[in-house]
Amino acid sequence: MADVCQVFKEAGMQDVSSVLASGNIVFSSDKKAGELKTILEKAMSDHFSYEAFLFIKSQEETQVFWDNTPFEKNNDLHIYAFVGNPGVENVLMTEFKAASKTENEKAVIVKDIFYWQVPKGNTLDSSFGKVLGKKSLKDQFTSRNMNTFEKILKKMN
Repeated sequence: MADVCQVFKEAGMQDVSSVLASGNIVFSSDKKAGELKTILEKAMSDHFSYEAFLFIKSQEETQVFWDNTPFEKNNDLHIYAFVGNPGVENVLMTEFKAASKTENEKAVIVKDIFYWQVPKGNTLDSSFGKVLGKKSLKDQFTSRNMNTFEKILKKMN
């Protein structure tokens, strides 16, 4: 993640740090989200020679993901929230409804955010989990475990 942080710094971001090794970068800037997305996607694409897709969220926007979690924490379950383009939550819900489900696997949309609960050990093997790798959706969303949101918010404070 040090390389990614360096790219962000070279693109003019301040207070740059990473959270885990999952592509979460916390930084500060005076620029608006749309401008940041353009600048940082180009910087990442140029540096790493691949087409980068980034989702830029403020601390307030990130807090909304945390505050609206519809599921109770349970040590046997993972809870994910999906960050994505407007309307992707409806695409994901359509895919979820069409997928076969394991016991305790659920999905809910709250405030235009798609949340998914899945038993631990079933994330990648579940029918819906396989949908998440569809090439047609790769630039539309990313998902994060709610534990990751908690770590991101702590880093932002």
